[in-house]
Amino acid sequence: MEVIILAAGEGTRMFSETPKALHSIGGRAMLEHVMLTARELNPSNIHVAVGFEAAQIRGYFKDGEALDINWVLQAERLGTGHAVQQALPDVDTGDERNWVMVLYGDVPLIKSVTLNGLLEQMDLETVALLTVQTENPSGLGRVIRDEAGRVAAIVEEKDANEEQKQIKEVNSGIMCIPAKKLEKWLGKVSNNNQQSEYYLTDIIGFAVSEGCQIKATTHPDEIEVQGVNDKAQLALLEKCYQMKKQQELMDAGVTLKDPSRVDIRGTVECGKDCVIDVNVIFEDTVTLGDNVEIGANTVIRAATLGDGVQILPGTNIDGATIGRDSVVGPYARIRPGTTLDEGVKIGNFVEIKGSKIGAGSKANHLAYIGDAEIGQGCNIGAGTIFCNYDGANKHKSVLGNNVFIGSNCVLVAPIRLEDEAFVAAGSAINNDVPAENLAVGRAKQRNIARWKRPTKPEKE
Repeated sequence: MEVIILAAGEGTRMFSETPKALHSIGGRAMLEHVMLTARELNPSNIHVAVGFEAAQIRGYFKDGEALDINWVLQAERLGTGHAVQQALPDVDTGDERNWVMVLYGDVPLIKSVTLNGLLEQMDLETVALLTVQTENPSGLGRVIRDEAGRVAAIVEEKDANEEQKQIKEVNSGIMCIPAKKLEKWLGKVSNNNQQSEYYLTDIIGFAVSEGCQIKATTHPDEIEVQGVNDKAQLALLEKCYQMKKQQELMDAGVTLKDPSRVDIRGTVECGKDCVIDVNVIFEDTVTLGDNVEIGANTVIRAATLGDGVQILPGTNIDGATIGRDSVVGPYARIRPGTTLDEGVKIGNFVEIKGSKIGAGSKANHLAYIGDAEIGQGCNIGAGTIFCNYDGANKHKSVLGNNVFIGSNCVLVAPIRLEDEAFVAAGSAINNDVPAENLAVGRAKQRNIARWKRPTKPEKE
C-alpha cells in the first residue's frame, strides 16, 4: 500500500503567504499531522504532491522526520485527479495487490484507526470511500446513491443540480483504490465541468461501470474529516484538537484548573498528582514527574521537570532540565541548555542560559546567568550578571561549591571561583578567586563636601 497526500493548494481564503498545508494545529503544520498519521499505516511509500510555494513546504521538513517522503511537483494545479496523476509514475501500478490511499494535507485530525478501517475493506475489485453526514454540505461533493443504497457517483457542488444539492452525505475526499485500476481510470478523467478541473472523484463512476464495489463508510465524527479552507475552520480544529489533548491529560490523572485554558502544542507526559493552572502552554516534548505544579501564565517548551518541581506564575522554560524539588519563578526565564540539579531555587526576573546549577543553589531575583557551571549550595545575589560574551565569542564561568556572590556583582568570563569563595556586593570580578577568599572589586568611594545639586532654570 502507498499513500498519496495532496498538498499543492494555495488556500486563497487563508489570505496568507504561507501555504495552506503549513498552517499549524497544535504546534505542528497540518501536513505534518497527516504525514505522521500516514506513517502509522506502514505504507511502502508516501508521496506528497506540492505546488504553491513548494520550496517553502519542502524546506519546512528538510531537518525533520519527513526525509523519506517522495515529493511530487504539481506545477499546474488542475484538480485533484491531476495531482494524483503527477504521483502515479512513482507508484507501483504493476502489482495488482498494491493499493493507493489518498489523503489531504489540510485534513489534520484524521486518525490511523479510521484509515485502517478502509484498508480492511479492500480487495482487487473494491474502492473504499470515506463519507460523512453534515448539516452544512455547502461547497462539498455530494455522494449519489442508487435505489439500492449503493454509491453510484460523486458530484461536485458546482456541477450538482438542485436536487443533488439537498443531499447531506458528502465526500471526505479520502479513499483507497487498487493502484492498477487507478492508473487506468485516471487516464479517462476529463476536465469537462464547471471548474475545468480533473476531478479524482470521477473515477467512482468508472469503477461503478466496471462492476467494482464502492464500499462507503459514513464516518460519525465530522470534525475528524474536516478540511481547512479559512482561518475560522483552522480555529475550530485547533479548539477540537486541544479539547482532545486536555481530556487525555485529565484521563491520566492530571488536575487542570481550567482545561480550556491549557494549550498543548506537542507532546506532554505527566506523572502522578500533577497540577496545572490556567493559561499554560506546552510546546514540543515536555515530561513532568510526579507532584509537579505549574503556575498560571507559564510557557514550557522541550523540557523535563523532575518530581516535586514547582513552576511559579509567569515563567518561561525552553530546552531545560529541572531537577526534583526545584522551584522556578515567578517570572523567571530558563533558556536552552540549562540544567538545574535537585532543590535549586530560581526566583523572579532571573534569566539562565546554557548553564548547570548544582543542588541547593539559588538565585532568588534579578540576575543573568549565562554559560556557567555552578556547584552546590551557591548563592547568586540580586543584580548579578555573568558576562559571558565579549562581542565575538562566548566564555564560561565556573563556580565551586558554597560560593557566595553578593548583590549587584559582575563576573567577567572566563573566570573560576573556587569552593567557599565570597564576592562582596557591588564588585566587578575578572580574575579567578581562590578557595575561601573574599574578592572585592569596587571603586574607592569619595564623598564631596558642600556639593550643590543642579537646579532647573526658572520658567519665564
